[in-house]
Amino acid sequence: MSDDVESMVEDRLSVFDDEPDLNDWVEVMCGAAMAVLGIFHLIQPGELVNPDVMRWFAAAVVAAGAIWAGHGLKDMAVKEIRRSIAILDMAESDEGLDHGLIRDVLLNPRAYSEFLMESYAAAWEDGVITQEELEELRSFQEMLGITDEDAAKMNLDAAMDSASKDGEITAEEEETLKMVAKEAKKDADSVIKDAKKKAKKGK
Repeated sequence: MSDDVESMVEDRLSVFDDEPDLNDWVEVMCGAAMAVLGIFHLIQPGELVNPDVMRWFAAAVVAAGAIWAGHGLKDMAVKEIRRSIAILDMAESDEGLDHGLIRDVLLNPRAYSEFLMESYAAAWEDGVITQEELEELRSFQEMLGITDEDAAKMNLDAAMDSASKDGEITAEEEETLKMVAKEAKKDADSVIKDAKKKAKKGK
């Protein structure tokens, strides 16, 4: 695995770094040592205290050691699963479609249509839409599954809003509106009249 991919995986896993815990290997080794010590005293209780009491104590030590070691093993397994999921998620996003995003688009078509409309409005803020901006917006449209007709109408609405914002439609803005109206298959003269009405209302 390359250093870049490794750093991306670590960045995704950093959200879990705040979990307070001992080192997993320390938990496993200490738990195993406790279990071994407890088993030894189950077999050889010695004569320091009553053998039956020592056996009960040893059984408790075995149980505690097994739980501690099991907890460490569980943490190790969870971290490996998280890592595998992060790597798999990155591989899927690089190689194919994001099915989660597609499902979200299908469930919320209006929200994504509004997003494209807002993008057109932002592109027209300076009164001109560049070829680069247009290509970017068309790529959004394709990804969101919005038809050319609907996208052209959004572009026309955004252009009208931009042209009428200052309360006056210039000759250059009229030519732009005619061009955009043609792409949207709308009557250019009607579009310009509507834009002028909107401009007068905005004064």
